[in-house]
Amino acid sequence: MQVLSERAAATRRRILEAAAAELVETGDVEVAAVARRAGLSVGLPYRYFGTRSGLMSALIEDFYERLVAGTVLRRFDGDTWLERWHAQVTQWVDWVYDEPLAPVVLGRMVGDAQVAAMEARCARQVIALGAKHVTAGQDEGAVTPGRDPELLSAAVVGGMRSILAVVLDQDPRPDRAAVQQEIRLFSTAALGASAGGLP
Repeated sequence: MQVLSERAAATRRRILEAAAAELVETGDVEVAAVARRAGLSVGLPYRYFGTRSGLMSALIEDFYERLVAGTVLRRFDGDTWLERWHAQVTQWVDWVYDEPLAPVVLGRMVGDAQVAAMEARCARQVIALGAKHVTAGQDEGAVTPGRDPELLSAAVVGGMRSILAVVLDQDPRPDRAAVQQEIRLFSTAALGASAGGLP
């Protein structure tokens, strides 16, 4: 990714924010509408993102970067791996419940091959980071040893995504504390995790 000047970075961010608002409100991203919403010329989004697909791909990438920064790369309090995992699940659900783009990106997003490829790349990144977390749990004796961390991460991340896609589309949404508890129970069982360590 090229290094942008401060002004160019601010313009790029403005376009992404306008695109996010457009997608949430209309369910689609039309470049001309995004430009109008951002108060910019119609051609400017093309200068930064190339095509409509490029803009949508950048929107997905930005969503996942913010999700990872807010939920995966943070340090969580807890004396044990399982306590830290439960804190992370709580934060993950809070972040997704509070993020306007989450219902679209996690549940209703439609795009072409370029957009789908970006979505797959971002999902692989989350799974890879999750695998490191699973390995740490295995090293601490909290997660079943001898199982493939990447496969366990893929199962948990995929399960969490499916749960969240369902609940974010419900009206009214289920109480977030109940969703957090369901995901904690599911993921703990999937990982074979134990608060006191495994025999």
